[in-house]
Amino acid sequence: MAERIYFDWNATAPLRPEAQRASQDALALTGNPSSVHAEGRAARHVIEHAREEVASLVAARPADVFFTSSGTEANMLALSPAIETAGEKRPRDRLFLSAIEHSSVRAGGRFLRDVIEDIPVDADGRVNLAVLADAVARASRPLVSLMLANNETGVVQPVAEAAAIVHAAGGLLHVDAVQAAGRIPCDIGMLGADLLTLSAHKIGGSKGVGALVRGREDIHFPDPLIRGGGQERGMRAGTENVAGIAAFGAAAGAARRQLAGEAAHMLALRNRLEAGIYADSPKTVIFGAGAERLPNTTLFSLEGVKAQTAIIAFDLAGVAVSSGAACSSGKVQPSHVLAAMGVSPALARGAVRVSLGWTTTPDEAERFLGAWRMVASALSRSSRGQHGMAA
Repeated sequence: MAERIYFDWNATAPLRPEAQRASQDALALTGNPSSVHAEGRAARHVIEHAREEVASLVAARPADVFFTSSGTEANMLALSPAIETAGEKRPRDRLFLSAIEHSSVRAGGRFLRDVIEDIPVDADGRVNLAVLADAVARASRPLVSLMLANNETGVVQPVAEAAAIVHAAGGLLHVDAVQAAGRIPCDIGMLGADLLTLSAHKIGGSKGVGALVRGREDIHFPDPLIRGGGQERGMRAGTENVAGIAAFGAAAGAARRQLAGEAAHMLALRNRLEAGIYADSPKTVIFGAGAERLPNTTLFSLEGVKAQTAIIAFDLAGVAVSSGAACSSGKVQPSHVLAAMGVSPALARGAVRVSLGWTTTPDEAERFLGAWRMVASALSRSSRGQHGMAA
């Protein structure tokens, strides 16, 4: 039996060998990183080395990297009306989110719902900068959250242009770079991000570790989510996950060193997949195809093929993919991302996401296309049969 094909890297990436080794070495350490004895200092050294590696991935200062339990926690920490800059203690009065943000951002952090406003996107899923400019001009101290790349479509957002607009209005920009880091360059200064979120398991680190990175050192949070000890310079109490942080640092270092080669490899395979999908099913729609996208991501739909059925069929064929739809209490809802892009519910319900990684091979791409031919043919025949019976 052929080995299974894993094409769901945007959900989580396999652990990099470098990260596994770093985690195992850290697990052998005894000391608490807050202790001053030799054992504690050894654990502290591991954390600070990882902090340097994560900082280098996004061209930040190590002192501006704060470890959290996840990207979700980092987003929650960032979205606070109480953020202070240069000693300015007046709260942020409005939070503006693009309509395609991850659910952890769309929850609004610690902002009240009535001060949160969506910014629309175009048909390719890119944020409308003109609407953003009008919106931030109406606020006295706005905070804007805009992801660098969408987790479903892979569409890359015009973050640097948005940053210029936000800063001209006296606002701050938070960037969720969870999907983008390790796949495209993420220089926090060039992006103009005041705050930036990362997640370890998306780049080949351990699950359960994330980071919030400051783009400027005068940003302070007087209201940390978790209070108690003084860990992470008062930003997050609790004994650090030394092994997870060590793996994060090792994955960040590997991702930075291998970025160009891995991106080119994934892009070539993604283009091959899309060409094959179109050749086999010319009516297939690839969402965001007119915009810059991550090199590893394809979200597509073929009318008459339901995503949940297709995903099960792929799974039975030995291929792991995911859907562009979110499931809640057993009820499938169309993706909010595709809805924001103006995609019809019927087409959105058929969205299948394929996301590749650095170990994906040309043979796996060809095997996927073979599976797609069988899946599309079988499900299209089934759909035609159902329509015929309904008529």
